[in-house]
Amino acid sequence: MRDTLMADPVETEQPRGGDFAAEIAALETQFDAIRYMKRTTQAFGFKAFMICVVPTFDAEKLASASILSNMPTELVNKYDSISLLKHSTGIRRLRETTTPFQLTLDDWEKESGRPPQANEYIAMLREHSIFQANYFPVHDADGSRATVIFMGKRSDLPMTAMMELQMIAIHIYNRLTEIGSFWKDTSVSLSEREIQCLNWTAAGKTSSEIAGILGLSEHTVNHYLNHVSKKLDAVNRTQAVVKAMKKGYIS
Repeated sequence: MRDTLMADPVETEQPRGGDFAAEIAALETQFDAIRYMKRTTQAFGFKAFMICVVPTFDAEKLASASILSNMPTELVNKYDSISLLKHSTGIRRLRETTTPFQLTLDDWEKESGRPPQANEYIAMLREHSIFQANYFPVHDADGSRATVIFMGKRSDLPMTAMMELQMIAIHIYNRLTEIGSFWKDTSVSLSEREIQCLNWTAAGKTSSEIAGILGLSEHTVNHYLNHVSKKLDAVNRTQAVVKAMKKGYIS
């Protein structure tokens, strides 16, 4: 993960998040959370964010672990196409610590044991001006582990920014969990693929982009989205996303 993300410089010790606890508590849907995270990303001088569960040891794709993200699609596609998840220093550290940390692209380049294909990915990161990832580990009441990652140019974040971002990470992840639990409804059963397609649709991805992320054909993605729309009694995929959020299938 470290090997994949980004963060712009924070040039001041002054907190930038405002009354984040109250604002996050007022979020009602995943759309609200995405908008909030985009504002926060910009406010702290970052370029992109990702909220994801900590992948299991047998997990193969970053896309499957993602909860919310505005990471460029082509980077996710490339990352998963060459199976970099198993070589991720960021993920390895997330399994070992609950303390925030940052990793740089320069550090990753110096590591031994990374696969040759990683060089292509590193070049893509540089093209997107991605030189650093800042990780903020979180967990919910059930102990499920996740992380909020802010990405951008290389910089040393001041302690005040690190502390505030950690609190924001805790609040936003817990709120996403609450949103899902509150609306949970087991009257309709959705498959893992259907949920994945809905999640990426909620993130603003097209069928073509979702196909690339999940390694499916565009036709198959459309089939999943059409099928899940019927299950949820939705007139289109946008309404299906809203209903899935309210029922807690996606968050």
